[in-house]
Amino acid sequence: MYPPEIVIPMKQDLTNAGFQELLTPSEVDTAINAKGTTLVVVNSVCGCAAGNARPAVKMAVMHAMRPTRITTVFAGFDIDAVKQARSHMAPFPPSSPSIALFKDGELVHFIERHHIEGRPAEAISDNLKEAFDEYCG
Repeated sequence: MYPPEIVIPMKQDLTNAGFQELLTPSEVDTAINAKGTTLVVVNSVCGCAAGNARPAVKMAVMHAMRPTRITTVFAGFDIDAVKQARSHMAPFPPSSPSIALFKDGELVHFIERHHIEGRPAEAISDNLKEAFDEYCG
């Protein structure tokens, strides 16, 4: 588990942008299974989270069409919540960071770490906006 003094500023990067932290398995299930759309960002301490994933999701949620709920869990810190979130992301293997979009409890769009690494935040954001247009209307 990562030390709080390292993780908290990285969590705040998303919570300050309006993302709801999901800290327990129950909170994860409630958010994902709710009617409408839920974006779940599996945040992490890695450089691709800081340079690509977090900037991308913050840009994407500024789009006119956006998910009903925008949420986040933190890998290596919110252990039980991350495990529960990943159980909803099958068949994709665990990856951090990653970004999942659910509609009425069903996984409809997923961006794995290997689709985040080395890609500009703008490209990831554009990918998410296309998914929002398709599923959040």
